[in-house]
Amino acid sequence: MAGIVVIFDFDRTIIDSDSDNWVVTEMGLTPLFNELRSSMPWNSLMDRMMMELHSQGKTVSDIGECLKRAFIQPGIITAIKSAFALGCDLRIISDANQFFVKTILQHHGVLGCFSHISTNPSYVDEEGKLRIFPYHDLNLPPHGCNLCPSNMCKGFVIDQIRVSASESERRRFIYIGDGTGDFCPSLKLRSEDFVMPRKDFPLWKHIHSNKKLIKAQIHEWSNGEELEKALLHIINTIST
Repeated sequence: MAGIVVIFDFDRTIIDSDSDNWVVTEMGLTPLFNELRSSMPWNSLMDRMMMELHSQGKTVSDIGECLKRAFIQPGIITAIKSAFALGCDLRIISDANQFFVKTILQHHGVLGCFSHISTNPSYVDEEGKLRIFPYHDLNLPPHGCNLCPSNMCKGFVIDQIRVSASESERRRFIYIGDGTGDFCPSLKLRSEDFVMPRKDFPLWKHIHSNKKLIKAQIHEWSNGEELEKALLHIINTIST
């Protein structure tokens, strides 16, 4: 089923929390984070939080151990493994960052299930600090989408995936997400595609307020078990 592309958001979709907020809260950064929140772009703020942890003597390994404690709904990991076993092309488009996403996926044994992860880049510098940067370089001209934050347009990533396919390759997309940033890519989906918004979360609310704009078939979910059941049903429906 190489023609089926399953795209997951990460925060509040694969994990049940926001990974940035999880690290900020669990590692005691909330007061400084709140103090600086209004004065810095989000990615720059998270980069500053990583510098603060380094100054406190916290290591990248300490951050990794914190991330490994983030809760994942039962059924999510099974859904990922099952879709991969069925031959789907699994990808992630996330406004988290490379280190957070990869650390959690590797901990749960599913990193190898994903062919590509589009997210904010990160690396460990020569001093051992974790550095975080925006996916879309803010020094470049704006990406031009008024629905998305300045650092990342997920709809643009969807367009890139479509362009990368050969003309003879027909791809059908299944997009799974929860947040406001997942609305733009949902608008990029076609009538033969599927969008899976998490019920009562921002994406679900945007879709239900703008149903005429959505061409894709809508399958909502509330928890990991519902996501697993709905995703496998869609994959089986497409394949038959």
